[in-house]
Amino acid sequence: MAVISKKIPAPDKVEIRTALLSVFDKTGIVDLAQALSQRGVRLLSTGGTYKAIAAAGLDVTDVSEITGFPEIMDGRVKTLHPTVHGGLLAIRDDGEHQEAMKKHGIEGIDLAVINLYPFEEVRAAGGDNPTTVENIDIGGPAMIRASAKNHAYVTILTDPNDYAEFREQLSADDGKTAYAFRQRMAAKAYARTAAYDAAISNWFAEALSIDTPRHRVIGGVLKEEMRYGENPHQKAAFYVTGERRAGVSTAVLLQGKQLSYNNINDTDAAYELVAEFLPEKAPACAIIKHANPCGVATGSSLVEAYQRALACDSVSAFGGIIALNRILDAETAEEIVKLFTEVIIAPDVTEEAKAIVARKPNLRLLSAGGLPDPRAPGLTAKTVSGGLLVQSRDNGMVEDLELKIVTKRAPTAQELEDMKFAFKVGKHVKSNAVVYAKDGQTAGIGAGQMSRVDSARIAALKAEEAAKALGLPTPMTHGSAVASEAFLPFADGLLSMIAAGATAVIQPGGSMRDQEVIDAANEHGIAMVFTGMRHFRH
Repeated sequence: MAVISKKIPAPDKVEIRTALLSVFDKTGIVDLAQALSQRGVRLLSTGGTYKAIAAAGLDVTDVSEITGFPEIMDGRVKTLHPTVHGGLLAIRDDGEHQEAMKKHGIEGIDLAVINLYPFEEVRAAGGDNPTTVENIDIGGPAMIRASAKNHAYVTILTDPNDYAEFREQLSADDGKTAYAFRQRMAAKAYARTAAYDAAISNWFAEALSIDTPRHRVIGGVLKEEMRYGENPHQKAAFYVTGERRAGVSTAVLLQGKQLSYNNINDTDAAYELVAEFLPEKAPACAIIKHANPCGVATGSSLVEAYQRALACDSVSAFGGIIALNRILDAETAEEIVKLFTEVIIAPDVTEEAKAIVARKPNLRLLSAGGLPDPRAPGLTAKTVSGGLLVQSRDNGMVEDLELKIVTKRAPTAQELEDMKFAFKVGKHVKSNAVVYAKDGQTAGIGAGQMSRVDSARIAALKAEEAAKALGLPTPMTHGSAVASEAFLPFADGLLSMIAAGATAVIQPGGSMRDQEVIDAANEHGIAMVFTGMRHFRH
C-alpha cells in the first residue's frame, strides 16, 4: 500500500460522492454525467460543460455557487479558488486537513473530469497570436495536476476514451475506484499536461526564433502500440507530435496489416523524398529499402515514373516501399502489384486502384491526403545516450541555391537538370552518398559508405547490374550527371565517377583540395558546379 503525507496509507477503494466536470472536448460528457447522477453523485461544473449537463435535465451545481465568486475576465478565472483546490488536494484521513475543510466549508471532490483548451489544434491551424494565447489553458492544468497529486483520494480523467473503463470500475466496486486505477489515471494526467506545456513552450520558441531554448521538451500522443521495434526483442510504439505535416503520421491505412516500426521509418523516408518533386511538374516515384532509395524517377505518366524508378535496382526494390507524388491510378497499381512490395503511399488512391491492390491483401496501402512541403520549417530529433540531438529540418532546396560553375566547361541544360535531380535524391541518401542520374531517372545510388570513393564505385556497380538485367549495351551512368551530398575531399572520388561515365558533377564544394578536384575535372572535360550547401544524412 502506498504511503502519502505524514505516513498515512492511501486507501484502496474510494467512493465517488462529488464530481467536478469541466471539459472543452464534450465527447461523452453528458452520458458520463447521467451515469454519475444515477448513482447519486453530486455534480459540479463550469461554463459550457455546466450548460450541456443542465440542458440534459440533470441536477448540476455551478462552481461559482460553492466558491461564492462568479466567473470573471471572460472565464479566465473561475476554478482558481481555495474551495476548488482544497477539495481536490485535501488528504481525507489527515486530521489537520479535515479540520481545515470544516473550518473553511470545503467539500471533498472525489472525481475530476478535465480536458484542456485546444492549444495544439489552434497552433497547428495557424491561429494568430491573440487566438493562440487565449487557448493556453490555466485552470485546467492546475486542477489536473492537483487531482493527480492527490490520486490517493481523487480520480482524475483527462481523456474521453477512459470514461468507459471508469464506469466499469464503478459498476464492479459499487461506485468506488481502485487505487491502481487512480494511480494509472494520474500518470496519464501528468503526461497530458507535460505534452501540453511542451507544445506551448515550443510555440513560443518558434515564434521568438529561439533555436536553442534552455529547456526543450518534445511531446507526443500515442497513435498505436507496435508488435515490436526495429528488432523482435525491442518494444515500440508510434507517437504523433501534432505537427500538421502530410505523411505517414496523417495517412489512412486503406488496406493491409498494421505498419511495423521499420515500415513507418522507411515510408516516412520515401514520402519525404518523393515530395521533393512537385506533382504539377511531373509524376514521380521513389522506391525505398532500409531508408535508402533503390531508385527514383519522373516520367510522362505515373506508371512510367514507377517503371523507370524500378529499373535502377529491381533486385533491391523487392519488398520495398513505394512512394508516389500523385494519386495512385489503376494503370500504375497494375504494375506495382507484379512485384512483392511492403507499402505503397500516395496523396490519394482511385477506387479502381484500390480494387487492384486488394488482390494483395497483405500489401499496405496508405492515402496521405497530401504531400509534405519540403521547404517547410520544423524540427527533427535523435536520441543519444542521456540526451537528445535536435535540429531544424533540412529544408534546403537546390532550386533555391545559386549554383557556381567552377570548371572551364559549363554544363549543358540537360546536364544541369540531371545535376539538380541527383542532388535532390542525394539529400535523402545516407551519407556518404553518391547519386548518378540521367534524364530524370537515377542511374546508380551509393549509400552509407565510410569512403566516398566506395559509394561512387557501388553506385556504378549497381548501374552495371541494372544494365545487364535490362539488356542495355552500356550502364545508364554513361553520360550521366552525378551528385555528392558533401564535398569531394580528394580527386579520387571524381575519377571514380568519370570512370563510370559521368560527364557532369554537382557537389557542395568547400574542401581544402577543391582546386585539385577542379583541375582533375578540367583535365577530363567534365562540367562541375558547387552548391555551397551540403546534405549530410546519418
